[in-house]
Amino acid sequence: MVALDINEHRLSSGAWLSKVKGAAGPLVGLLALCVFLSLSTDTFLSVRNGLNILDQITVLGIMAVGMTFVILIGGIDLSVGSALALAMMVMGWTANVAGLPLPVAIAFALIASAISGLIVGLLVTQFRVPAFIATLAMMSAARGVANMITDGQQIVGFPDWFMMLAIDRHFGILTATVFLMLAVVLAAWLFLRFRSEGRMLYAVGGNAEVARLAGINVPLVTIAVYVVSAVLAGLAGIVLAARLDSVQPSSGLGYELDTIAAVVIGGTSLSGGAGGIGGTLIGVLIIGVLRNGLNLLNVSPFLQQVIIGIVIVLAVGAETIRRRRA
Repeated sequence: MVALDINEHRLSSGAWLSKVKGAAGPLVGLLALCVFLSLSTDTFLSVRNGLNILDQITVLGIMAVGMTFVILIGGIDLSVGSALALAMMVMGWTANVAGLPLPVAIAFALIASAISGLIVGLLVTQFRVPAFIATLAMMSAARGVANMITDGQQIVGFPDWFMMLAIDRHFGILTATVFLMLAVVLAAWLFLRFRSEGRMLYAVGGNAEVARLAGINVPLVTIAVYVVSAVLAGLAGIVLAARLDSVQPSSGLGYELDTIAAVVIGGTSLSGGAGGIGGTLIGVLIIGVLRNGLNLLNVSPFLQQVIIGIVIVLAVGAETIRRRRA
């Protein structure tokens, strides 16, 4: 018990300073990117374009919160894109085919994504399957189930109130989906900053064996993290369905790469134990601003993929250099 208290005290001070330092670099990069795009285009520095960027990053922002938890414990989750598609198809089928009320369909969708995360967590903790392999298998399995639900067909049309969640701007500024993303980010930040359970994630990511000796139930924490990651991916799928007013099993392809990129660009270490939600939010904004700016500059979508890949490499390289200096 004393060891656990000591660990919590160290994490509440040292880890917090590490998170602040880790987010400083990405923040400078985001500001520099905004300055460059403001000078390069006439439409970037406008209220309308800024609101469009926020609308465009809602799905990525929600998923990145869950991925931050996973990477903090030293794991990886390649199945979030498929969990998103699975939740979308479960919601679409239960609402439009089975005829259940949409709120009930949304609950079933989140349960389905939670089950996928639970399976991954059990594979990693109980069967000792490496996280990369377990989530790779779930990426394939969840995508297959998503296709099986409607035989690969999309489902179109939801109640007007659902679609308006992504269209109506409350107070003339933000949509309900953006408010949802901000609420998820704030809740996650408060959890990591002020809850002992949040500090446990840093302990597990720093050294799982030391965390176990300190009295932390490492398998339970690991399972819970993968479940949360999958549920947030499912929630992101519901947000995406509201934006598109449709669901299809091919949704979310490649989203896992963007999600990991946002977390890594934000300064969270792939080896675990260092990082935070603030940096992740900056990473999400960097990807959103970069994509938006490249579109305004009429850059080819194929070249955009190359540029974002270079940004990821630079971010990981900078994080490696920073850790070596530390």
